[in-house]
Amino acid sequence: MRSILISTVACLTLACGEAALAQNERNRTIEQYACKDVMRDSGANRDVAIAFLHGYLLGKSGSSSFSLDAIQRQTDAFIERCLDNPAEKAVDAMTAVKR
Repeated sequence: MRSILISTVACLTLACGEAALAQNERNRTIEQYACKDVMRDSGANRDVAIAFLHGYLLGKSGSSSFSLDAIQRQTDAFIERCLDNPAEKAVDAMTAVKR
């Protein structure tokens, strides 16, 4: 769980830095990624992608507080939802499980 928190902070830091960089062909949008893209990754890569989604939605909410227990439950629900709906946008799946 601590690694998810650290990954979330790292991803948020990277996301802020990315915004300042010039546009290039390696730029992506969050909406581009489907559940299957996240689920195809394994280990740390999947953890970072999920942590990024948590951090993105936390930042978008304007809040800076969160529950580690809630994040764990949401992560489990996200994985189950993505396994059942691989074509769903990952950000939409995470948004749904955070409600």
